[in-house]
Amino acid sequence: MANAVVGQSGGPTGVINASLVGVINEVIKHKEIDNLYGAVHAVAGIVKEDFIDLKKLSVETLRRLAFSPSAALGSTRDKPDEEYCRKILDVFRKYDIEYFYYIGGNDSANTCYLVNEMAEKVGYNFRAFHIPKTVDNDLLVTDHCPGYGTAAKFVACALMGDDLDNRALPGIKIDVIMGRHAGFLTAASVLGRQREDDGPHLVYVPERPIAMEKFLADVEAVYKKLGRCVVAVSEGICDTDGVVWTKKIAAVDEKDPHGNVQLSGTGALADYLAAQVKTKLKVKRVRADTFGYLQRSFAGLQSDVDRQEAEMCGRKAVEFSIQFDNGSVAMKRTGSGKHYGVEYFRTELANVAEKTKSMPDEFITPEGSGVTPAFVEYALPLVGQLPPTEYLGNYPRIKRK
Repeated sequence: MANAVVGQSGGPTGVINASLVGVINEVIKHKEIDNLYGAVHAVAGIVKEDFIDLKKLSVETLRRLAFSPSAALGSTRDKPDEEYCRKILDVFRKYDIEYFYYIGGNDSANTCYLVNEMAEKVGYNFRAFHIPKTVDNDLLVTDHCPGYGTAAKFVACALMGDDLDNRALPGIKIDVIMGRHAGFLTAASVLGRQREDDGPHLVYVPERPIAMEKFLADVEAVYKKLGRCVVAVSEGICDTDGVVWTKKIAAVDEKDPHGNVQLSGTGALADYLAAQVKTKLKVKRVRADTFGYLQRSFAGLQSDVDRQEAEMCGRKAVEFSIQFDNGSVAMKRTGSGKHYGVEYFRTELANVAEKTKSMPDEFITPEGSGVTPAFVEYALPLVGQLPPTEYLGNYPRIKRK
């Protein structure tokens, strides 16, 4: 018998703990695995030998854990190099760990890949499995990613409320939403529309460059028509020269350990766009918000489908690890609408590691300022039921006597 370790890496999500619960509950069923260790702060915890005995958690603790947002074990942005991987393998040998489950995005898949490659080189009997997670929904191969449905639900609900707020006090409102290279999360802002004039009225995603002149013209057209305008903007939108707007306006390029320019932690883009609208269009009431990290760990707003799929991805990783040496769990859609469903399969780590997926053309309107019904059909089953709202401003007025 051998031992196993599981870690949670990268940005937390609303259902990453459900994947952890899936791993725990499935490992218990397999006699091939003796102990299951939880790595505190992922690979950083592995090299420090900072572990939790996950088999000792109670059923009630696991139940609460599945419904809790963020990464319960703690996360890391560490990007292991060869020496780092060597230290990881040294710890694995020390603890007789032959099964490695890593919940995360494409960088986490790459960590799995690198550690697995090194284990093969040194002849260490080892099985590495990546479990998908990301609110950006930008992993290749899989139809969608656990974590996206819940974050999309948050964005949809937030825009529903923001639109009603904008109706009450009309003006121009700009919301900046997560999405460095992919616009899936920003696109989810449209999922709660219930009336013809509901916002967001304009949606901008990284897949389509936008010039400031075009942005201002779009906003002005909607404002003249409706007397108000709600705009959803992805943090990763770029100018027509391909340079990200946030990078252009930032005084200092703050970067994360993977070399990415910091986008979510500042309100620079929202402030800049609001200032441009106020100055150039001469509109008095202009407001802007940067949703930032609220989108990925908001308690009490899970998508049931997302949580269930996240847990199943954890279970499937353990199942696949009994049969295969390595891989990544992926989902294939088997139906749509009321007949929505998925099946799970294994793909090679190399197919997911350090690669990203963009929104397909059929999800984006030709003019580049909105999303299509095809996107709504794709995303709505992942989000689930959204609350109905009412607005009295469109009701008939009492005629004066």
